[in-house]
Amino acid sequence: MDHPTQPDSSPVTEHEAFVVVGSATNGRLNHSRTVNGSIISPDADNNNKHGSSCKYPLIQGKGRWETLILAYKTLGVVFGGLVTSPLYVYPSMHLKSPTEDDYLGIYSIMFWTLSLIGVVKYASIALKADDQGEGGTFALYSSLCRNMNIGMLTSRSANSSSSLSRSLLDEGTEKQSRLAKFFRKSVVARRVLLFIAMLGTCMVIGDGILTPAISVLSAMDGIRAPFPSLSSSVVEALSAVVLIILFLLQKFGTSRVSFLFSPIMGAWTLCTPLVGIYSIIHHYPSVFKAISPHYIFRFFWRNGREGWLLLGGTVLCITGSEALFADLGHFNRSSIQIAFLFTIYPSLVLTYAGQTAYLIRNPNDHDDGFFKFIPKTIYWPIFIIATLAATVASQSLISATFSVIKQSVVLDYFPRVKVVHTSASKEGEVYSPEVNYILMILCVVVILIFGDGKDIGNAFGVVVSLVMLITTILLTLVMIIIWRTPPMLVALYFCVFFVMEGVYVSAVFTKIPEGGWIPFAISFILAFIMFGWFYGRQRKLEYELTHKITLDRLGVLLSDPSVQRVPGLCFFYTNIQDGLTPTLGHYIKNMKSLHQVTMFTTLRYLLVPKVAPHERIVVKKLGLKGVYGCVIQYGYADPLNLEGDDFVSQVTNSLQAHIQNCSGLPSNPSEIQEEISDLEEARRAGVVHVRGKTRFYIGHNCGWFDRIMLAFYEVLHSNCRSALPALGVPPPQRIEVGMLYEA
Repeated sequence: MDHPTQPDSSPVTEHEAFVVVGSATNGRLNHSRTVNGSIISPDADNNNKHGSSCKYPLIQGKGRWETLILAYKTLGVVFGGLVTSPLYVYPSMHLKSPTEDDYLGIYSIMFWTLSLIGVVKYASIALKADDQGEGGTFALYSSLCRNMNIGMLTSRSANSSSSLSRSLLDEGTEKQSRLAKFFRKSVVARRVLLFIAMLGTCMVIGDGILTPAISVLSAMDGIRAPFPSLSSSVVEALSAVVLIILFLLQKFGTSRVSFLFSPIMGAWTLCTPLVGIYSIIHHYPSVFKAISPHYIFRFFWRNGREGWLLLGGTVLCITGSEALFADLGHFNRSSIQIAFLFTIYPSLVLTYAGQTAYLIRNPNDHDDGFFKFIPKTIYWPIFIIATLAATVASQSLISATFSVIKQSVVLDYFPRVKVVHTSASKEGEVYSPEVNYILMILCVVVILIFGDGKDIGNAFGVVVSLVMLITTILLTLVMIIIWRTPPMLVALYFCVFFVMEGVYVSAVFTKIPEGGWIPFAISFILAFIMFGWFYGRQRKLEYELTHKITLDRLGVLLSDPSVQRVPGLCFFYTNIQDGLTPTLGHYIKNMKSLHQVTMFTTLRYLLVPKVAPHERIVVKKLGLKGVYGCVIQYGYADPLNLEGDDFVSQVTNSLQAHIQNCSGLPSNPSEIQEEISDLEEARRAGVVHVRGKTRFYIGHNCGWFDRIMLAFYEVLHSNCRSALPALGVPPPQRIEVGMLYEA
């Protein structure tokens, strides 16, 4: 990383160095708790107004061949869950004596679901709503927050050191739509938006648990066709072994995994439509007449409520489509669109047509609707490819889960877990060991306890439909607030997709007693964790804002004759606006000292995926001898992986440049040289990093809600990772100052 310097275009006042969008002591950002508006850059703002596009130069600079190669790699990572859905769609339906017209109606529903939701919604619209290359529910949410300038703290956050000036932000606020102004004024609306984003995130994580389970189990179940005596428990055990191996491969990274998996998915994507074409010719050549929508109306007219209930199975044909958007950070828009439109979509249309043609002639084979339609001469090769493809299918949602967990951690809505960047060239390619092994355990448990594919299919349908509906709502807000799409087009989009997905949701909700409760249980646990963490962080921030140490108060404390300035360079981590953490006063009163050079440091996450290198580190002299402010700025797609010595060097180099160049500092060359000499001397004397280790004191005056939530937060906080190791700070240089916050 280049040594960043302070931006010249936006000078920082003394208090601005502490305008912070999250917890510095814990190294993560809570953007909605710290700012009414968020800090954006002009590039990010303009980018999002025009639909946004990837900002990763390594991807944007690729030529056509590189894009095609990248599109090939997406087969093994992004589309696995979607393209293997024929394994379990028909077996998940509770069909009773189906007729030819029933199958034609079901195929018509699946065709239009794939066309409208897959091609129109995700490939054509959602991929353009990325947040500078990052996709998923939280990327939409953070983009909306940034553009609407909403949150829970004061708008003083606009006084940042980023390249966007306050006047530009005010100008953008004046031009906001009425809906954006409504969100700014309404706390309830902001909380509802946060809840929707949290629910979508939890459902995507639940998808990451159910996709591997149903995909692998459905594929392995094919072994029972030639060996009917094989028990279901053996199939479940084999499926569990396959999944364990898959999760153990995750630590090698998406690129290496996709290099192995893409050939498998390429073979699957080619073979299944060929089998489908054979089945169409052999069984029912006129199956494509079902493309006419009137077969859908005939299906519902004839079957009524039973037809509506069958939507809980047909919705699985679009499962994994959310990964198109959520996995965007791992690839780019063009590669995903090319792969979907020219390989995945035609493959699914032909495969489902072939299955339908076979089932029209063999109507009672729907419980094993995939393997029965495979010709016997190629059964075993297809079975092997299907098993391998089902294993790969799990990868798309596993990768998406890693992405949304990382975004949630960075935005401080989830306890800190270890996030490893597995690629030097693609910042969105991440892996979390803790999340990986928890997913592995839950997938195996789901298979062993709910071995029936229909029960898992019911659960799966709930996740798929709810995630699609949440994405539709957030995309509608993006169209209105950010893109300024004409109202007629917004209304057309919302009516078509909200009604369509709402009908799917209403159908799958009837499956809650039959396995559909699984994703709700998973989502409830995850949402409780996220809300508990969010609530605890908010209460802690409120206490710190109330009991903050001002610069004037710091001057009074240092003027006490008993307080000594000891040799050394100290990085004292703070996280509040217009002041310093209460831990500082606690430290000075008890230690009766402060280091010769003290850098009050804030780790600050902005509501953009990436921060320009020259804006990464911002320093400022605070008006007291040897006391400086330092803000380290990161976007949620930036890795916080500086080594300890490298981090110290970058900060000190930035400070020296600031001392020499800033006109607000002493202009006497001897005074400047003395200040730089003091800085170098302090660094030679030793570097120490001080952070607060605070806990809540839950007294008798606390209500029952605070007692429960704050106690739960303390459990989470005690077991999550510290932020300082992410900066590579050696353990001997760390000091933690304990302090109780009264709740």
